[in-house]
Formats: sequence, structure tokens, C-alpha cells
Amino acid sequence: MAQNNNNTKEFRPFIAADKVLPEFTKTSFLLGILLAVIFGAANAYLGLKVGMTISASIPAAVISMGIIRGIFKKDSILENNLVQTIGSAGESLAAGAIFTLPALYIWTTQWKMGSPSLLTITLISLIGGTLGVLFMIPLRKALIVKEHGVLPYPEGTACAEVLLAGEEGGEKAKTTFLGLGIGAIYKFIADGFKLFPSEIETPIPGYKGAAIGGDVLPALLGVGFIIGPQISAYMLAGAVIGWFGLIPLIDYIGSMGKIIMYPATVPISELGYWGIWDSYIRYVGAGAVAFGGIFSLIKSLPLIIQTFKDAIKDYSGGIGGKATERTDQDISLKLVLIGVLVIILAMMMLPIIPVGFVGALLIAIFGFFFATVSSRIVGLVGSSSNPISGMTIATLIITAIIFKATGNDGKEGMIATLIVGSIIAIIAAIAGDTSQDLKTGFLVGATPKKQQIGEIIGVVASGLVIGYVLTLLNEAWGFGSSELPAPQATLMRLVIEGVMGGNLPWTLIFTGMGIGVAIELLGLPVLPIAIGIYLPIHLSTPIMVGGIIRGILNRKLAKNPDQEQMINQKIDTGILFASGLIAGEGLVGIILAILAVLGIDLVLGIDLGQIGSLIFFGILTYLLMKFSVLKKV
Repeated sequence: MAQNNNNTKEFRPFIAADKVLPEFTKTSFLLGILLAVIFGAANAYLGLKVGMTISASIPAAVISMGIIRGIFKKDSILENNLVQTIGSAGESLAAGAIFTLPALYIWTTQWKMGSPSLLTITLISLIGGTLGVLFMIPLRKALIVKEHGVLPYPEGTACAEVLLAGEEGGEKAKTTFLGLGIGAIYKFIADGFKLFPSEIETPIPGYKGAAIGGDVLPALLGVGFIIGPQISAYMLAGAVIGWFGLIPLIDYIGSMGKIIMYPATVPISELGYWGIWDSYIRYVGAGAVAFGGIFSLIKSLPLIIQTFKDAIKDYSGGIGGKATERTDQDISLKLVLIGVLVIILAMMMLPIIPVGFVGALLIAIFGFFFATVSSRIVGLVGSSSNPISGMTIATLIITAIIFKATGNDGKEGMIATLIVGSIIAIIAAIAGDTSQDLKTGFLVGATPKKQQIGEIIGVVASGLVIGYVLTLLNEAWGFGSSELPAPQATLMRLVIEGVMGGNLPWTLIFTGMGIGVAIELLGLPVLPIAIGIYLPIHLSTPIMVGGIIRGILNRKLAKNPDQEQMINQKIDTGILFASGLIAGEGLVGIILAILAVLGIDLVLGIDLGQIGSLIFFGILTYLLMKFSVLKKV
């Protein structure tokens, strides 16, 4: 592969432009769709539980290499690249959808309107995803080609490295599948057969109101390993503020008399720590998350403005004549413009998407702006640092103000505002994913046009399923419950209700914002700590266990730079195993939701208690160590 330098004319991809290999095949099409649905559904479950999702590009590439090479005995890097392109679109669409759409379910339950229309949810997902891809296409030449060597696109580059090291595909795929199988079986034993409780907890003796616990589940352990010790520790720090600080304090105040504090309707002394978390701490956490989201957007503003200027300046780079080289062909700009116009006009006219003329116009403006910003920001700092929540909050506030000023308030105005925000969140997530995938394709020598079609296929496959997944999970456990806290969506709901004049416990929200300011002044990242405050401590403790295992390897790497290659191999294997654990649990979580809705009970009647939970989680932790710290390389 050529050197990474700024002179793109010297760059030569791994597969030369004049070489034609199998790329858009029946295998890559079907396997990509399957992975888009699997990773989309698993990430929806994970995001609703812990407020974060994982990138699917590398696991999808590894699984693809294992299947295409291992089963079909074929060997095309471009085919594998197209599979991960289609597959990762499902994960990104789910990430955008779970940020906002669960709020619609919470409202319709509160207002006794039944579940939201599946068709509406599906159309929101398809519109957001398709616009995200279309808005990014004209930016490809400017951001991916011209800025090669300037914008690193970390996830896209890492995925290209995995594809280029394809000869290890079989072994790596085996690790991912093993993780998936173990994660699935464990989840089934814990939450299907209920052989042991998947949530353990104990009050802290002598400290009334304080408690510690853990959801001893594979996905949380896997997330901890992937995000590493630092972010895991930030999340746990937030949980400690809530469960060792605020909850005991409120409990102590409540013990002084029959104090009823809004939004609870019973005295504090009757609530217990779960009741206090549900009635008060979630609002404090939401305030901190809102501050973190908005402040990250404010901090990114200079970068956003510069990005937008650069992109607009370079937009002409995407409007050149017809490309002749295979590696320089995009979907034609005429088709892109027609597609965007048709979608915007459809939103203006179709009552099933109740945003009206103003809402459709706002989606066109904000969508174009944030797709442009998102595509470049992920190139600079990576997808995990893309301030999607900040972009969505800003969209919701401006949209809610405009709708209120034009008399479109009340329930209809709130739903229209949320739909605008949902589509923008999905646009930003998909535009970021598309640019990472096109960077991977640029490095390996893929055909951009085929990748862009692949992105749209992934969006459609995942978009057709996501509505069913959300409705199913809501019917099984309910969004906003301790099983599925849905942190971002709850926050987006509060933002809209606040602007539209809802009766919110503002003191609690401002308390959270105050904590956010203090965290920012300490120079620490607000969002992971804020999410830790919002979520029960039971989610942060197992994440910390996974983070510690990754921390052991990080420390070894710092102490033994001469063993860098070996330690990095252990980290990579651990990440693939952890990704498998997450996907396995996510899929079984959805199967169990189907069984719960159908009223099918799998409980065996044997309960090993909390000791059993600790033993099983200990075995799971050992297995993660076996595939990372203890792996022989």
C-alpha cells in the first residue's frame, strides 16, 4: 500500500483501479444484509441499556472473511469490504434511532395513545439513513481523496488494516463467533432459564440509602474492554456520585418527616434507593448529559464552522465530470439531488410523517449541515467523538422554539419536533459511518459507487427491522425502565417538554448541569461521567471489570514498548471476542423480548442465587482474559 502523504496522485490503493475483482456479489449482498440486521438489532438493545453503541465495521469484516474464505473458499478483499459497508450501516442507523425514537413510545404510553405507528418509525429510519448517505456522496472526493494524509479517519483506516491482514481472517472470525456463542448461551441461562439472577445488589451496612450492585452480563463486560479503563472509570465515578452521594443524601432528608418532593407522589421515606433513582437521580443525570452534549457542541463550534467552510469550498470537488477510473466512480450528482428533493417533498406532503412544510425544510437545512460536519469530524477525531447528542439537542431546541412560535405546540408539536430530531440524529450517524466506510474502500481499492449503493442497502435492511425491534423491546420491558433506561431518548424528551412548557423538575435538572460544570472545570470529559450518574450503578460496575482487563494490557504496553506488536494482537483479539459477547447478548435479548411478549416462560425453577451469579460472571471474566491477557501469541 502506498505511503500516506498529501499528494493523492501518488497514492495507489491495494487493489489497483484497472483490476476488477468480485465486489457486489450475491454473497456480499446477502451476508451484508444479515449482518446489518444483526448488528442493528444488537446495538439497539445495547444502546437502550447503557447509552452507547459499538462500531460494527471490524467485527463485520472479520465475520465476512471467515465465512467467504472459510465456507465459500473465495478470496476477494473487495467482497469482504462491501459486506462490512452494508453491515456497519445497520449499527449506525440503530445508534441514531435509539437516541430519540424511544421518547415517542414513552409519550404514547403516557398519553394512552397505544404504540407509535410501525410505518412512521420505519419511514423516519429510512429517510434519515438515506439522506445521511446522499448528503455525504458529493463530499467523498473532497474529504476522502483530496484530504488523504490530513484526515486520518481512525475507524476506517483500522478496518482497512484488518481487511489487508486478511490471511488471519479464519482465526479472528472463530474468536468473534465464539464470543457470540458464549454471550448468547450465558444470556439465555441467566435471563431465559433464570438459573441465577443477572442483577445482584446489596445495601451498604451503616450507610442508609447507599447500595452497590452489578448486572453480571456479557455485553457490559465486553463494552468495558472495548472502551478501556479510563472511560469505564469515568462512568463508575458518575455512578458513585449518584449511588454513594445523592441517593443517601435525599434518603436522609426524607427521613426527617413525611416529605413529598415532585416528581414523586409518595413520601421520600417510602421510596427506597430504586425509587429515589427513578424519581430524582435520572433528572440530575439528564441535566448533566444535556450540559455535556451542548458543551461538546459549543467546544466543537470552531471546528464545525471551519469544517463547513472547507466542505462547501470543496463541494465542487464532488461535482466534476464523469469519472472514468473504477476507484473514482460515485452515484451521479443528478441522482443524489433528485433523491434528496423527492424525500424532502414526500415529508412535506405525507401525513404519516407529521412534520409539515416547516419541519421538512428544517430537516433539509440541519441535515445537510450536520451531515457535512459529521463526515469531517469523524475523519479528524473518530466516530466515538462525534457529538451527535449535542447536534440533536441543538436541533430539538431550535425546532421546538420555531414550532411553538408558529402555534404548532401541544402533543402534535412535540411529536413533530421529536421526528425532526430523530431524522437529524440518524443523518449525522449514517454520514459519519459512510465516510469511514468510504475511507476503508479508498485504501483497499473499492468502487465508491458500489459502496454507496451498499450503504443504502444496509440502511433499508436495518430500517425495515428497527421499528419491530423497538416496539418489541418496549412491549417486553418498557423504555425508561431499569431494564432499558434509554438515557439519550429520555433526555431528548425532557428537552422538548421543557421548551414546549412541560412541568419539569428544573431544580434537579439544573443540579445535574451544575455537576456538569464542575466536571468540565476539573478538565474531565462530562458525557461519560454524566451517563454514569444517569444509569444505575449496576451497569457501571461490570463495565469497569471489562475496563480493568483492558487496563492490564494497556499498562503492559506502556511498560514494554518492545513487545508492542504482541500486546496489540492480544488487545485486537480481546476486542473481537468482546464484540461477539455484545452481539450474542443483544440477539438473545431480542429473542427473550419476543418470548416475553408471547407470554412464553422458560424459567426452570432452579435459582443458584447471587453466589451463582458471581461464579458464572467469574467464568465469563476468565474467558475474556483467556482471549486477551492470557492469550498465547
